[in-house]
Amino acid sequence: MCGLTAIFSYGDNAPNVDEAELLRMREAMIARGPDGAGSWLSDNKRVGLAHRRLAIIDVGPTGAQPMALADEAGNIRLQITYNGEIYNFKQLRAELMAEGRKFTTQSDTEVLLHLYDRDGVDMLRQLRGMFAFALWDEAKQGMLLARDPYGIKPLYFADDGGTLRVSSQVKALQAGGAISSTPNPAGHVGFFTLGYVPEPHTMFKDIQALPAGSSLWIDKTGAKSEHKYFDLTQEMAALEAEGPTASAEELRAALTESIEHHLVSDVPVGVFLSAGLDSASIMALTSEVSGSQMETMTLRFDEFSGGSLDEAPLAAEIATLYNTRHQTRTVKGSDFHADKEKLLAAMDQPSIDGVNTYFVAKEAADMGLKVALSGLGGDELFGGYDSFQQVPSLVNGLGWVPGIRTLGAGFRILSGPLLRHLTSPKYASLFEYSADYGSAYLLRRGLFMPWELPQFLDAELVREGWRELNLLDNLNTTISGIKKSANKVSLLESAYYMRNQLLRDSDWAGMAHSLEIRTPLVDATLFTKLAARGFSKQDMARSPATALPDSVLNRPKTGFYIPVREWLQGEGAEAGAERGGRGWAKSIYQQTYAA
Repeated sequence: MCGLTAIFSYGDNAPNVDEAELLRMREAMIARGPDGAGSWLSDNKRVGLAHRRLAIIDVGPTGAQPMALADEAGNIRLQITYNGEIYNFKQLRAELMAEGRKFTTQSDTEVLLHLYDRDGVDMLRQLRGMFAFALWDEAKQGMLLARDPYGIKPLYFADDGGTLRVSSQVKALQAGGAISSTPNPAGHVGFFTLGYVPEPHTMFKDIQALPAGSSLWIDKTGAKSEHKYFDLTQEMAALEAEGPTASAEELRAALTESIEHHLVSDVPVGVFLSAGLDSASIMALTSEVSGSQMETMTLRFDEFSGGSLDEAPLAAEIATLYNTRHQTRTVKGSDFHADKEKLLAAMDQPSIDGVNTYFVAKEAADMGLKVALSGLGGDELFGGYDSFQQVPSLVNGLGWVPGIRTLGAGFRILSGPLLRHLTSPKYASLFEYSADYGSAYLLRRGLFMPWELPQFLDAELVREGWRELNLLDNLNTTISGIKKSANKVSLLESAYYMRNQLLRDSDWAGMAHSLEIRTPLVDATLFTKLAARGFSKQDMARSPATALPDSVLNRPKTGFYIPVREWLQGEGAEAGAERGGRGWAKSIYQQTYAA
């Protein structure tokens, strides 16, 4: 896990790369890579790459970046700056060596260079891991950007028509000083609608995210070619056509194989542990695969002590069962307020989630770890959220009514004042947003509904942002051609909530403490083996050879809650009184984006 930056001055009238700008971008990401820094500038000053390193594979100087592939005469042919891990790099390396290729390092970065040299952009389907990179091809005089299938690793870029700038963080791009901070209406509206900024949007008009599972090629003429090499919707449609054929043995084998790959490291790997089925299953299977004592960590909060949301006692029970070295971190409101400024700065793009991950990552880092496994992704893959029942129920119960959306607008106007005192005001949109899966999902997952936004955002910004966001159409396009309701919800949760919030939160919250968070349940190979197969979280939880305790197996799902609302009480009535994450969203926005 690292931080990358790149600048490509391709326009005839574009200035040469400003090395000082490149380094300002790089140094804005020190926490992403405290173990080393490097940079490279082409002889003609038209291309610059830079890198901040968190050393996990081939931790010595040979693994440093940017890394080059040169010909026999020593002329540089390829240069790469890369963030992430390729878990199957040893297998790929062996294959390449069998073809006669020579390696000078033990790093996965060098494998990327040789694989691209052999296969070009077709290499991407062969990679198992989480990654984002910028690669310069000297012979073709072009740059390739690429991002892993799920978008676990972020990659942002800005193109002014003559210069392409690339980085792992939005704030790093801004730190260079050459990019405007003009707000992007779609980003601002997206944040308040969903609690996160949906890709490819950011909060700034001139910066966008490279979509997950995509590559972008740009040559010296400025011509661009974007390629979608992995599409969740297409993959799900193909799996749905095959039908649920996998067995419990195949489930266990697929889970075990994914964990084996995610344990590839030259430094120790820990496990985030809660009382939930996902992290408990990961912990149990990891203890089998690793064959060594693992380090685990969990959080507790005084506000939840002794109640159903207190996960510490059950987490400790699981740790004892699997003989881990376990630590429990108590997080108080005073800790939240002490770290709040740093937390918001690390967030990069606003999100109402991630505070929990920030503090459990802090504990892992305090334990001396650089890598930790997370149970993230189990709910999306195995149908663990109540949205798997609620969204189809809304559509089946109300979607058939003719003119339901028109009738719903009237119901919203009449019921809004009453619902404001009983539940979230967004549920005044119950009838207005039940006509199809996209609408019902927005009602279930949405933070604020579109009609609420002009109450605290500029009305013109809301209109423009909602138009650019095109959210309902995009949600329904995500499930186009999918037949089964469970698969539709799985796709929506994976492509929106998980990709744009949970995975992004894991990246920034881990990187705030120089910790790489790995997600064995978010893996493209695992998806192609287990998605649409009808497995439940109970099936997953019964996979370990040493069974999880009944207290864990029979525990009702609670989610990974954190008492932010209580902690915000001192910041004013609105921030502390708003339900769910609504008050926290306004607090984040006021402190980071409001003019």
